[in-house]
Amino acid sequence: MNGRVDYFVTEEEINLTRGPSGLGFNIVGGTDQQYVSNDSGIYVSRIKEDGAAARDGRLQEGDKILSVNGRDLKNLLHQDAVDLFHNAGYAVSLIVQHRLPVQNGPIVHRGEGEPSGIPVAMVLLPVFALTMVAVWAFVRYRKQL
Repeated sequence: MNGRVDYFVTEEEINLTRGPSGLGFNIVGGTDQQYVSNDSGIYVSRIKEDGAAARDGRLQEGDKILSVNGRDLKNLLHQDAVDLFHNAGYAVSLIVQHRLPVQNGPIVHRGEGEPSGIPVAMVLLPVFALTMVAVWAFVRYRKQL
């Protein structure tokens, strides 16, 4: 294993309504305070309990915020980004980049009702076999009754 982690990147628009404690998250990053090396983007560092972001549930710690109300966050100082969030108004539209780690190895999807990842066929096959034995026994011995 090479220690490298691959990511699947998605973008999402998240609309938040400012609450009594603001938007409910903290940010890090900026051209003067790079959070990720060689990336001056703005990232979510903390989601505050009971804040607007926590109630919405889609914004996660580590997400990169690409824009606020259509304003691109590229090449901003950290304080300029903070000011942009503070002055964004009551209804705030964010474009967010989620980075989801890609699972190494084969991808196995569990279907609903598969206990502990046991394939449904492994559960249903013995049940089917027992049912067939019961039907055979009933038909065979029914004639004797």
